[in-house]
Order: sequence, then structure tokens, then C-alpha cells
Amino acid sequence: MKIAQIEPFFATLRAANPQPQTELEYTTVFELLAAVLLSAQATDVGVNKATRRLFPVAGTPQAILDLGLEGLEDAIKTIGLYRSKAKHLLQTCRILVEQHGGQVPRTREALEALPGVGRKTANVVLNVAFGQPTMAVDTHIFRVGNRTGLAPGKNPLDVEKQLLQRVPPAYAVDSHHWLILLGRYVCQARKPRCWECAVAAYCDYRPKTAAP
Repeated sequence: MKIAQIEPFFATLRAANPQPQTELEYTTVFELLAAVLLSAQATDVGVNKATRRLFPVAGTPQAILDLGLEGLEDAIKTIGLYRSKAKHLLQTCRILVEQHGGQVPRTREALEALPGVGRKTANVVLNVAFGQPTMAVDTHIFRVGNRTGLAPGKNPLDVEKQLLQRVPPAYAVDSHHWLILLGRYVCQARKPRCWECAVAAYCDYRPKTAAP
């Protein structure tokens, strides 16, 4: 994708969805952190199904600590890898209570020090909760970045660095939402739906024969 194509690429995505939002359900910064932590190798739909049971009874770090490991596992058992995720979430809640007054920290270093929180999770929290122009590269963004030519890279960090350099500042905060939604619903892994893609004109892929 040529540099001149990047601005109209994002302008088109913004025109179609001016205020993109994460599809994870949450009402507080902590609930967002917990939901993202639980979302590794799971769908947002599956995570939402579990957190609808969990958050009404345990929506704070202390409440989850009070729930205990067995109670937490029971609440999220429909999510893949729920046992290890429950352990990490409990450890994270303990650190939040003991070191951060029960609040979610606002720095990457403090977030990545939490069990089960890697760079991608930290980027989501920094972006969605705190409005920072970070880029959380999941499988969808990795695919879109490479397939479109917007941000080619051999690994998620390479793609993240490319995006941070190439996405115009005016679109930086919302760009990862647009790219995730594009990858999830249109630029799909097995068969990209190029015939219904609003930004196909700017894409390096766009096969001439693409059709339903």
C-alpha cells in the first residue's frame, strides 16, 4: 500500500464507522482488563457470555479475590484455558489490591507486570480505557496489515511498529478497532470478502476474480 493510499483508506473506514468500539462488554477499566485477559485464544462472544455471569457478582479485584479460585473457575469455565486464566486473573487482582489500591495502572510497564497481561493486552487497555494511540496486534490485524500491504511484518511486533509509523495521527486512536473489525468480518482468513470491502481500492491484495 502506497503512502498516498493510507489516508483515504482510514478516511473510508471512519466514514463507515465514526466511533468504533471494542466488542468486549465492560463497564469499568478493571472489567475491560479482565475481559481482555480472558480473551486470549477465545472469541469476544465467548468471553462476553462468561463475564455476564462473572461481573454482576464479582466486578472488582477484591470481589474476585473473595470469590476464590474455585468460584472464579466455575464462572468462566465456558472459556478455553479457563483454569490458567482464572489463576492469572486472581494473581492480577491480588497485585492490583496490594500495589495499586485496587485500580488499573496507566503505564505499560505496570500493566505488563501483571500475570497473564502481555503486550497486546496492555495495548488494548491503554488504548480503549486511557485513549492512548497504541496498536494491539491480534491475528486479525496481523493478517490485514500483511494482506493489504498497510503494515507488512513477520511477527506482531513488526506489524505494530509499522502501523505506529504509517497510521496518520488523526486516525491513530481508533485505527486498531477499524482494522480488527475489517479482519473479523470482511478480510477473513480463509476467503476475504473483497467484493464487499469498502477499502478494496487501496489494498495490495484485491484479486480481480474475487466474488461471493
